[in-house]
Amino acid sequence: MHNKRREFLRNTVIGGIGVGFLNNNSLRATERQDADILCEKTTQDYFGEGPFYTDQPPLMDNNLLASEAEAGERMIISGRVFNIDCSEYIPDTIVDVWQANDAGQYDNDTYNLRGFTRTNAQGFYLFETIRPGKYLNGSKFRPSHIHFKIKPPGFPLLTTQLYFEGDTDIADDAAASITDGQYDATERIISLQENSDGKLEGQFDIVINGSGITVGLQDLHLNTGMIYSASPNPMDNHLEIKYGVFKKAKVGIVVYDLQGKQVAILEDRIMTPEKYSVTWKPSSGIDAGHYFVAIKINDLQVHYLKIIKG
Repeated sequence: MHNKRREFLRNTVIGGIGVGFLNNNSLRATERQDADILCEKTTQDYFGEGPFYTDQPPLMDNNLLASEAEAGERMIISGRVFNIDCSEYIPDTIVDVWQANDAGQYDNDTYNLRGFTRTNAQGFYLFETIRPGKYLNGSKFRPSHIHFKIKPPGFPLLTTQLYFEGDTDIADDAAASITDGQYDATERIISLQENSDGKLEGQFDIVINGSGITVGLQDLHLNTGMIYSASPNPMDNHLEIKYGVFKKAKVGIVVYDLQGKQVAILEDRIMTPEKYSVTWKPSSGIDAGHYFVAIKINDLQVHYLKIIKG
């Protein structure tokens, strides 16, 4: 079930960025039924905050939880924060994170591997870190994990932990092995894939009490238009975007930065059903980092791809 929901969120419109506002403030009944099936609230972790939290962590510098000099396997965690039925994404949510280093040790004197970020205008967050090391909890090792405190504006805090598929210590862990109830960790065990930059990437979408901006829950890109590819990725001085339009419509191809700021409009015109391509040649002032290229059909964003500019 958890893989089904995660793939659903990744591949549909709610996985996009720059989603246009819908006129209604709630989902239609059929869409809400889908949300009830596919959208599950992010649970607390059985171990709670644990003994290693430090108050007043700093804002992450350039979305780096781990400095470039930190030893360990590099890892990028990203996702989107939604309200309880996934009908809205929640901007300006505090995502407070802390973890052990590569040797399984916490820094309790300074703020190494501790910090917070905020979701952007479209509810996205991202940070780069290293895979946490393991440490003994009694006679057994705790699986590799990252601690989260998630605080949407005006709503209660959620404290939880994130785990990783394939970790052999999950099965014997008192928290990570729970598969039902209020501490069910199933949705909090995510897969990791190596990207073309040699870093691990994982997606952790968070469903929490809060209110935000309405989105739709249909596979709009399957019927309206989608981006087939964006390459090379990582890119340097150009990006070729191949996309398809399935119905005559006003089409926009837009590039956003990680903060949700629009950095380029590559198409904005009426187009007929066909396959197309367009090239983005960013100016010399565009910083390296993560970006999103999105396709908008009649001003509603229906699909996106994440890209890295070197």
